[in-house]
Amino acid sequence: MLVYFSGNCDCAGRLIEPTLYGLKTMPAPTTDRRAEAPLLYEQVAAQIVRLIDNGTWRPGDRIPSVRMLSRQQSVSVATVLQAYRLLENRGRIEARPQSGYFVCARAWTPPAEPGVSRPAKGATQVNVGELAMRVMKATHNPALIRLGAALPSPELLPTQQLNRCLAAVGRSSGSAGSDYSVPPGNLALRTQIAQRALEAGCTLSPDEIVITCGALEALNLCLRAVARTGDTIAIDSPCYFGILQCIEAMGLKALEIPTHPRDGVSLEALAYALETQPIRACLFVLNYNNPLGSCMPDANKKRLVEMLAERAIPLIDDDIYGDLAFGPTRPRTAKSYDRNGLVLLCDSFSKTLAPGYRVGWCAPGRWQEQVEHLKLVTTVATATLPQMAIADFLANGGYNHHLRRIRRLYAEKVQLVSEAVTRFFPAGTRITRPTGGYVLWVEMPPAVNSLELFDRALAAGISIVPGPVFSAKGKFRNFIRLNCGNPWSEHIERAIEKLGRMARQLT
Repeated sequence: MLVYFSGNCDCAGRLIEPTLYGLKTMPAPTTDRRAEAPLLYEQVAAQIVRLIDNGTWRPGDRIPSVRMLSRQQSVSVATVLQAYRLLENRGRIEARPQSGYFVCARAWTPPAEPGVSRPAKGATQVNVGELAMRVMKATHNPALIRLGAALPSPELLPTQQLNRCLAAVGRSSGSAGSDYSVPPGNLALRTQIAQRALEAGCTLSPDEIVITCGALEALNLCLRAVARTGDTIAIDSPCYFGILQCIEAMGLKALEIPTHPRDGVSLEALAYALETQPIRACLFVLNYNNPLGSCMPDANKKRLVEMLAERAIPLIDDDIYGDLAFGPTRPRTAKSYDRNGLVLLCDSFSKTLAPGYRVGWCAPGRWQEQVEHLKLVTTVATATLPQMAIADFLANGGYNHHLRRIRRLYAEKVQLVSEAVTRFFPAGTRITRPTGGYVLWVEMPPAVNSLELFDRALAAGISIVPGPVFSAKGKFRNFIRLNCGNPWSEHIERAIEKLGRMARQLT
């Protein structure tokens, strides 16, 4: 049964004085029962249909029992039974013996997936800076419908609980809260991160972790520790444009490796590249790649780590989406198979808790000393109070509760956006099948230029991210990335319908 709660929560996300509320209460029936009963049960049924259609209840969800809905709606049990029978006849819900009523699976056939990427052979200089800046400005413009930015909606974040944690540690920390938290960073936070790393198969000590200003600084520091100007870095294809910007800023070369939309980087293609290219390091998003949503099977991660260890090549593993698995358990990280200190694990709380806190971290293995030094001479330290607040939130169990909630919500949102794209985009459109995270990679017919679609969408008040920004060589011109992290609404659905109409006009 799905219910909603409102009320105040403590720092750990525990509910204080909860208030239960459900469907909007219907007017009480009049004395003329014969005239009102049919209209009333149809109104009840219509309310349920709206909640199913807007994603509040998804296929397979249990809906309130007859007696509960009767109380919530202030109608008789007989009225609810009539409404449920009507919905059963329409194929919207089904009764399961001794279990209750459940939303029926929607008849929806997903389109084909994109194929394995085919990047150009050979390493290349990166030049995405200008386009990436245009995209960043658009995706963060609050005046637009933000289908581009890979950011969680503020409505889905535990902002009030974190604010209370921040206030509490500010009061209790004395002068410590205003002091530098020099590398490796706040011990309480590093301890909590080390404990949580066990879920990803990692055995880390707090001393092996360095706190950074978000995951992007962690990636920058790790790249600077292992590579020098002119070196070649192997990356996913497509690859998150923030990583491409880091590579471009450091004067490195990018070698794009063919990547499967579900299983991630092709190990066969990587093995060939290792034999033929002077690869200095690899930087991959193995768990829920942005923009593909791919997740490399654990057996492949083990093989990847062993393959690179044979050549003493470092692997930077960006695991920023690892906690956002749709299933009950999160996937392992490549670091869990590392026996030589060659894997540099990077992560952040930006995609799960608070983008604006800018709290990330890395476990850089044998490059620990270099990363700490680079952190010190680059930004000195990460802000102290946000580190303390997140440590407190983690220690009190608030994070696990929050993750359980948003994993389910993101799975629903990805499904809803996928269905909408299937309905509205041109025939021949393909979409990925993410099993975690909240982005969707959309391949449109070859005639559709995503850069032109990007400009048209901006003019219509919608932001998206065009495919070429995810490639060092400007490939993926008929692809776009969509953000599924927004609460579903008719507003979002209409925006996707507009995008589909514009895409059809470009075919």
